[in-house]
Amino acid sequence: MIPLRDHNPTARGSLATFAIVSLNALAWALVQGFGSEPALSRSVCELGVVPGELLRAAAAGTSVELSPGMTCVISGTPNWWTPLTSMFMHGGWFHILGNMWFLWLFGDNVEDSMGPLRFLVFYVLCGLAAVAAQALVNPASPIPMVGASGAIGGVMGAYAVLYPRAPVEMLVVLGFYVDRIVVPAIVMLGYWFLLQLLGGIPTLAAEGAGVAFWAHIGGFLAGVVLVPLFRSRARVEAHRAVLRQHWGERYRA
Repeated sequence: MIPLRDHNPTARGSLATFAIVSLNALAWALVQGFGSEPALSRSVCELGVVPGELLRAAAAGTSVELSPGMTCVISGTPNWWTPLTSMFMHGGWFHILGNMWFLWLFGDNVEDSMGPLRFLVFYVLCGLAAVAAQALVNPASPIPMVGASGAIGGVMGAYAVLYPRAPVEMLVVLGFYVDRIVVPAIVMLGYWFLLQLLGGIPTLAAEGAGVAFWAHIGGFLAGVVLVPLFRSRARVEAHRAVLRQHWGERYRA
């Protein structure tokens, strides 16, 4: 199931969400060369977070080949800024487009409940929690981790708490069968979270690589825990008033 849009109008603009999407797009263009080599591999190597390096759990000199002619080597000194910079790096076109779509779809409503400054802090904290979760599951991994999906997982967790009954339009593709359905947000987000768990559990015994499922899980749970601390009651009520105006009492939250 692919989310197409939510029927959840906002009471205010979405400046922070737009700014985060723009920063990711600029990083993709100016730092990662629109995914071209060697800019892509170099950016992942230098600005991605390497759990084994960050936690000093992998031996200095351990190397990983990202592409022909581009090898990442673990140094003896962790780069403490990489948990932040890794949130703005991506591994390919599908990676960045998928992440930015989910952020644009759900971020505006979560920002509406917090305000732009609180939302920015919330987003960064969820991203850091996502990095921590993945690093703790596989602390010796020498493979760089990049992507905004952990922070966006936090946004999705917050959305599930704030607007569980908001209608989300989904594209369902089952072989040759294609259809659109509308489900409550909690169904779509619960389905996504279940997929992350099913994908993450087998990696507990693995050495690493592939999708950072535990970053998604950690980010989502961080969003669920942190949203009560960051939401504004006045903003939430203003948003619910807009929802009632459009949908009546059924989708008040």
